[in-house]
Amino acid sequence: MTSSASALGSVLASGGEGFHAPTIAEFYPEPIAEFSLLGVDFAITRITIISWVATAAILVFLVLASRKASIVPSRLQFLGESGYSLVRDGMARDVIGPKGLPFAPFLASLFFFILANNAMSIIPFAQISPMSKFALPLVLAVLVWILYNWVGIREQGAGKYFKDAAIPPGVPVGALILVTPIELLQVFIIRPFTLAVRLFANMFAGHMLLVVFSLGTVYLLQVGNFSIIFSPFAFLMALAMTFFEVLVIVLQAYVFTVLTATYLNGAVEPAH
Repeated sequence: MTSSASALGSVLASGGEGFHAPTIAEFYPEPIAEFSLLGVDFAITRITIISWVATAAILVFLVLASRKASIVPSRLQFLGESGYSLVRDGMARDVIGPKGLPFAPFLASLFFFILANNAMSIIPFAQISPMSKFALPLVLAVLVWILYNWVGIREQGAGKYFKDAAIPPGVPVGALILVTPIELLQVFIIRPFTLAVRLFANMFAGHMLLVVFSLGTVYLLQVGNFSIIFSPFAFLMALAMTFFEVLVIVLQAYVFTVLTATYLNGAVEPAH
């Protein structure tokens, strides 16, 4: 049973008790399977499977798009090349600079992975994005954090990298007692945290809004009084929110990836 179907059942079961809004319980489904590995407990839930399906789907798409490439591209090849060109030219090359092209495959993988998982929020029978659970955006943010710090140390040397992170150029010596802790906190703590929260919060909020208006439509149709006249308005809002969610799906994948490119740029090019 999907999360929306579960919430719908709750609404219909409420009888005359009024509309029951969806809760965060949707984001914590019952485990389908549980196991331990090296003393760490793991649980496979419906959301885990949705992420697997999204990842498999985008892999199949990319393989098919790149197989038998020709000068006159097919529609699939055109879509794949357009997406990769967006990342390679618009992020790796334009944001990072001449040294950015080696990062294009990583950035493209990040973009397509987030895009596919975000898109599950509007796919029938899934209707929830794995990115709306904080754990997955956090893992991606930690990977980005490890990468840009490693690149910064490799390109600039550990001493210069941490010195530039702690002491911004042009700051008076007397202000460093205040600026240095803030800069260190911003580079090493706030960056990955906000990167994860931005993606998580948008997908979480989008899902909740879609569910509220969708269930509101059903409730107004089922309640059995003059409230039925308001159901078309709830339906139109659900439809509008679906189109808005499509924009959010693409935008959040783009923002996460372009911010990653920005952090890599700061690691590759020392501050001046």
